[in-house]
Amino acid sequence: MSQSGAPALGTVTTEVPARLDRLPWSRWHWMIVIGLGTVWILDGLEVTVVGNIASRLSEDGSGLPISAAEVTGAAAAIYVAGACSGALFFGWLTDRFGRKKLFLVTLAVYLIATALTALSYTVWWFCVFRFFTGFGIGGEYAAINSAIDELIPSKYRGRVDLIINGSFWLGAMAGALLSVLALNTSIFPKDVGWRLTFALGVVLGFVILLVRRHVPESPRWMFIHGHDEGAEEIVSGAERQIEQETGKKLPEPGGSITIEQHRSIGFVEIAKTLFRVYPKRATLGFSLFIGQAFLYNAITFGFGAILVNFFDVSSGSTGYYFAAIAFGNFLGPLLLGRLFDTVGRRPMIAGTYIVSGLLLFLTAWFFNEGWLDATTMTVCWAVVLFFASAGASSAYLTVSEIFPMETRAMAIAFFYAIGTAAGGISGPLLFASLTDSGVVGDAVIAFCVGASLMVAAGVVAVFFAVAAEGRSLEDIATPLSVRK
Repeated sequence: MSQSGAPALGTVTTEVPARLDRLPWSRWHWMIVIGLGTVWILDGLEVTVVGNIASRLSEDGSGLPISAAEVTGAAAAIYVAGACSGALFFGWLTDRFGRKKLFLVTLAVYLIATALTALSYTVWWFCVFRFFTGFGIGGEYAAINSAIDELIPSKYRGRVDLIINGSFWLGAMAGALLSVLALNTSIFPKDVGWRLTFALGVVLGFVILLVRRHVPESPRWMFIHGHDEGAEEIVSGAERQIEQETGKKLPEPGGSITIEQHRSIGFVEIAKTLFRVYPKRATLGFSLFIGQAFLYNAITFGFGAILVNFFDVSSGSTGYYFAAIAFGNFLGPLLLGRLFDTVGRRPMIAGTYIVSGLLLFLTAWFFNEGWLDATTMTVCWAVVLFFASAGASSAYLTVSEIFPMETRAMAIAFFYAIGTAAGGISGPLLFASLTDSGVVGDAVIAFCVGASLMVAAGVVAVFFAVAAEGRSLEDIATPLSVRK
């Protein structure tokens, strides 16, 4: 340690990456998945609840003077703006100060902001704390995805990352069904039920915070930033636990790397790495995030309005339909995730993007011809999103594994922010007006915009996707700190 209390820096040779990658699946890994992955359930709950209770919030007696368009348009865009800002802010801090510190802080921000959202009595209060709720969730994307990829063995990384990101839709299912209960005025008054939905998010988040305290820091981050002894202790502890669990001695690690330790990497160095050293990978990241953001906004931000305006579904029942859509979304990563590790990243990323886009074009055609009712429209959406969900989850996997260790959290944050801002801020503002107009042609346009960008992203993946399956993170992208 230096006199300032910071660890002394030097040049170290370490087997930590190889030791982590050769570990068999164990209870230690389940602890990581549960502690870190469950936050996507909260995100799904947050996004879905607001969409489903929009009609109730806009009614007289809700306790909040806001219109449905303001909830699904302006307030949704403000939430996404907060998520983008939080991703960039906390992404930089995550690469600088470590994964664990930040995934505790970001969850705390979410908890406080969600609790204060439940207390909203004015539009400005609701919007301010929707921004900070998104701010915390956005920070989670950078801190959590980087930590997960650095702790999970290489042969499981694809499927685990996809399933964890796909768990968003378990939260969406819960939010959809919870909204049905909250909107039932025979159980809760108009001005109480929607507040309880936000309060439930606080309770779930607090439980996750308690579990997350036991998740270790990323040893990969630690040895680069001068904490090589701590990294050694974490990995050795995991190895002992796994050997006791399996009753077998672990094989020898496959190799080592020599690292020149440092405290932080500047923004200029990060930008040069992303756009000068890896321009094709940067193009891929942009394309995947923008494509999935527009496709999802084309469907999810307007699904309730379409069901109500075109199929005469009551606003209190839309949650049942969305629960079915969410279930299809979760099944995609769950059933297709393993193929990203076996068939390979490039064919699966390109395939899921292109197939989902083409299926949405087909859905738009059926809808335009008047061949669908509320049930068959929901089935079409569920099939589209079965493939799209696996593709969208692979976007997070992709940007978290194709750039060097020192830039990982910031890379995730940057592409998430740019793609989500393009699709998630402009998307709700564009699609809310199209799907709420009551004109079939307008909704068809919304579908076709999302489908076109999804197919285009899939084509980019055909040429630029990286064959990262089964490879160590250090092999996919050499750390900037490696001494050659």
